[in-house]
Amino acid sequence: MSLTRMERKDAINLAGAAGLVVFATVLAFNQVVIKVTNGGFGPVFAAGLRSGLALLVLAIWLLLRRRRLGGLRRTIWPGLLLGGLFTIEFIFLFIALDLTTVSRVSILFYSMPVWLALIAHFVLPGETLSWRRLLGLALAMTGVIWALFDPQSREAGRLLGDVLALLAAFAWAGIALTVRLTRVSELSAESQLFWQLSVSAVGLLALAPLFGDLLRDPGAVHFAGLAFQVVFVGSLGYLFWLYLMTIYPASDIAAFSFLSPVLAVGMGWLLLDEPVGPGFLGAMCLVAVGVVLINRRRKRVPQVPQNVA
Repeated sequence: MSLTRMERKDAINLAGAAGLVVFATVLAFNQVVIKVTNGGFGPVFAAGLRSGLALLVLAIWLLLRRRRLGGLRRTIWPGLLLGGLFTIEFIFLFIALDLTTVSRVSILFYSMPVWLALIAHFVLPGETLSWRRLLGLALAMTGVIWALFDPQSREAGRLLGDVLALLAAFAWAGIALTVRLTRVSELSAESQLFWQLSVSAVGLLALAPLFGDLLRDPGAVHFAGLAFQVVFVGSLGYLFWLYLMTIYPASDIAAFSFLSPVLAVGMGWLLLDEPVGPGFLGAMCLVAVGVVLINRRRKRVPQVPQNVA
């Protein structure tokens, strides 16, 4: 993955699409990994460990590539906002996966493109909601509500977990908007990730004792799960996602996230024996179709080319 200067594009090309499909699959599996890892560590403590260790991986990456973090002083306030939203997102997400099923969390968490598209309509140029996109918004919202009240899967989780998963989606949308609307957009992907990991590592580890025991009899599988999160999601994975955010339209990138809940529901059923009935599958399909419609446009509005700092 090259993080050198790259001209901003108006559409995702084949290479970007392939990378996003792989990343969506990794994120789907990560939901299962987080739930399993929570069996050995307190959720917020695990999230803090992940950020702290991922920060170390980022440092190694920078050393190997002989790169420096630039622009941190001029982006202190938006950087702290970015890191704060990242902290909030993972408090909500990790606790949600501790309280309810991977399937329910995935549907609700990956509804993020819905909220992003709704807000972007008002604040981002070229992100106007057409009638087709409004239909997608309605379908996706209907799917989210249907998933929330699906009786079969609801018995396997708690309402608080569902609410926290939705709040995590809102925080994720906030991160995407912060990257686009503030001076953070002028930073390299590594510098953006530094703000997220450094702030969240401190915040999550400081807050972890407020959320119960830090350790829950961790074993080899829990340490392996933590290592997977650190390397393939918390550092290199998000570095890749942030890199793409600087090149492609935000909503186009978000469109690929509909793959993650579909795959995560299947993985939750296959690996964790979670209940997935016809009603829940219908809700998942509505959300997926809605997200596709939200991010499909007849005419694309040209955007001003930008470069990675």
